[in-house]
Amino acid sequence: MFSSLGLFKQTPCPEYPNCSLQSCIFAHNGITDSDSEDIPQGKTSNGRLLESGEKTNRVDGPRKRRRLNTEDLAEDTSLRAGASTLGAITSSNLKSDAAAPEVIGWTVEKAALLKTATGVITPPPRRNSKLSATKPVAVRRDEPAKAQKDPIKHNESTSTSTVKKSTVTKLETPEKSLNPKMLPNPPAPHPIRVKLVAMLHEEMTRLNTEVKKDPDPSNEVLVLSCAELISEALNEECQIARKNPAVYQNIIKSRIMVLKRMKLEVWKEERLKKIAEKLPKEASDKRSAPKIIETGLTPVEEVAFVSRLAAPQEGLSKHGYVTAEVSEDEIEAARKGLETSQGWEQCDRCSTRFQVFPGRRAEDGALTSGGTCTYHWAKPRRPPTAKGDKPRDLTYACCDQPMGVSAGCTKADSHVFKISDPKRLALVMPFKQTPIPESTDLPGAVCFDCEMGYTTFGMELIRLTATAWPDGREVLDVLVRPLGEVLDLNSRFSGVWPEDYAKAVRYDTASNDDGAAVNANGLKLVDSPVKARELLFELLTPDTPLMGHAIENDLNASRILHSVIVDTCLIFPHPRGLPLRFGLKMLMKKHLDRDIQMGGAQGHDSKEDARAAGDLVRYKVAQTWQRMKGQGWWIKEDGEFCPPLAINP
Repeated sequence: MFSSLGLFKQTPCPEYPNCSLQSCIFAHNGITDSDSEDIPQGKTSNGRLLESGEKTNRVDGPRKRRRLNTEDLAEDTSLRAGASTLGAITSSNLKSDAAAPEVIGWTVEKAALLKTATGVITPPPRRNSKLSATKPVAVRRDEPAKAQKDPIKHNESTSTSTVKKSTVTKLETPEKSLNPKMLPNPPAPHPIRVKLVAMLHEEMTRLNTEVKKDPDPSNEVLVLSCAELISEALNEECQIARKNPAVYQNIIKSRIMVLKRMKLEVWKEERLKKIAEKLPKEASDKRSAPKIIETGLTPVEEVAFVSRLAAPQEGLSKHGYVTAEVSEDEIEAARKGLETSQGWEQCDRCSTRFQVFPGRRAEDGALTSGGTCTYHWAKPRRPPTAKGDKPRDLTYACCDQPMGVSAGCTKADSHVFKISDPKRLALVMPFKQTPIPESTDLPGAVCFDCEMGYTTFGMELIRLTATAWPDGREVLDVLVRPLGEVLDLNSRFSGVWPEDYAKAVRYDTASNDDGAAVNANGLKLVDSPVKARELLFELLTPDTPLMGHAIENDLNASRILHSVIVDTCLIFPHPRGLPLRFGLKMLMKKHLDRDIQMGGAQGHDSKEDARAAGDLVRYKVAQTWQRMKGQGWWIKEDGEFCPPLAINP
């Protein structure tokens, strides 16, 4: 016998109601009154003629109704009472001009449309709802007679009060949940971390509540909101998980016990310290006393000696230094390549491919394509670990997020790009050798530093600063108008802001010393990078020592070819060699115990950086001369340095 698979369950049984099969494949309950009424007299439902004594399934007269039990009656009464309640609310609110209240998520307008011939259909109940007070309540028999006489009025007042109550007691949803931050290598299972975070948050909330109760008005700044409390708990737990993953549970449990026993005054002191850490730090407060550098040489002898620290030109081109002029054929090849690429570049921040439109796109005036740029402004670093612990994952210093977790913590209006190929650099502005100046009153050595911003031609010069060495006096400091349209001034690092350009006056050699600049930095504006380079050439000769930190970037930005360069990255090399190098800030702290670049988001100061590089060079001169003196070197009266083999009178 084949399996029916329910194919005939919708087909009436031809032998109904006389079918004797226990599991018939046809339907026995699908025959309605209308079906029985349509059967002709003397025939069965399938059209077969009746035999003598055989009865049909046709029933004369009305069919009996199903008897309802007590539960069905109670349910029906509740539904009718709910319908009357909702109908009362609907009628009362439709008459008024006020906004219709919301009842169990259903508006009055929706309820008004749900009328049938028998009355209003009640909306379905909400599951797991905390607003159970707003559900329709049936009128019970044991209620007062007044309520039974006027059930509509009674239900109207009850529903209105419950709606108002639910509106007033609306729960405030926090911006964050107590869900620990995702880590590449979590120190404990997620349920354990959730439990510990909740305990930490509970103790912080208790202390914060005590601060709220303090009548002293000065404590208002110490009070945390619900979202801030959650952030504090999550950040503290994440910090412990990253720094001490091996003993994570022990440390966080100890922290919870400390918070349980903590007094209110101690909690206030902790809050004051955290608030102070978030405030902007002044550079003058962080700087320590300057360390005095004693070289044992006169300023003239220092200038004569510093040439010994100049970097040899051989091999520097492998690390970004341009040591020779770019030929016309190479520039022409770069021009053809740029035309072929149709302005497509790679973002220097997020590595996205985008298109640049120098002179703006004709359709909409856009300078770049690709929309906004999301990036991390700090480089990834590996946090320090205790001896014997497993190395930690690389994290970004700007937001403390591990690599690969976050796309970025900062957004910019457009993508930017940087050019490092000498041929393309020369295509925008040609390189030039240091000429012989006409003036003879020149500093013996020069320290210089440049600040760069992003334009439609790549990274261009926007500020140039030069100081005399070894005294550190300022000899040149100007703002530079770039050749391309500005995409981003890179103010976090360059320290140059749009207000500086708006308030700067035009540079005039005749009034260079009258202090006519009106912007905060006292800077004047030159028309182009070519003009700024010419001003620097007036201070140099081909043999003048030119100093700086990572000086190849400054030389390439100003398109200068100079043979005598003293780079602090080269005289204080990284143990693993180029291209790895130490930062200027770290070198100053390590060798001179001096803090620089403390402006934070306000950016760097090129004058400070130029002088810092000059001080590091003086420190290296002092070290080198002390070693040479120990080997027997000496100085003649005319300032010439003599080796040990020479006769010392």
